[in-house]
Amino acid sequence: METVAALDKIAASGIHAFWYAGDSVLRARTADIVAFLRDHKLASIGAIAGFAEDGGLADYAADEQSAIDKTASYVDRILKGAQPSDLPVEEPTKFEFVINLKTAKALGITVPQSLLIRADRLIE
Repeated sequence: METVAALDKIAASGIHAFWYAGDSVLRARTADIVAFLRDHKLASIGAIAGFAEDGGLADYAADEQSAIDKTASYVDRILKGAQPSDLPVEEPTKFEFVINLKTAKALGITVPQSLLIRADRLIE
């Protein structure tokens, strides 16, 4: 397992925090990675929605419902005759910041009030 070997190198390097990009390869291993981070007491933030729900410390990612709505709008326009090549490429405009307070407590981290106020959602 290449992922396990990579995680072992991370643990041996002495880092204290981890940023999880969550590409398509790693996405299937998110549960294993979160368990590793928890077991090694590493703070982590993910760039994918749901990372905090999976046990990561926090995530800041494009709002999935907004992306689904935009996708539905594109499909509707194509079904009504629009050419896909004529449709603009759109980037996400709505993001969500989620903090997992259970994970913070398990890691012995006190989340500053300034971050708690900015969070869109807290997992308690």
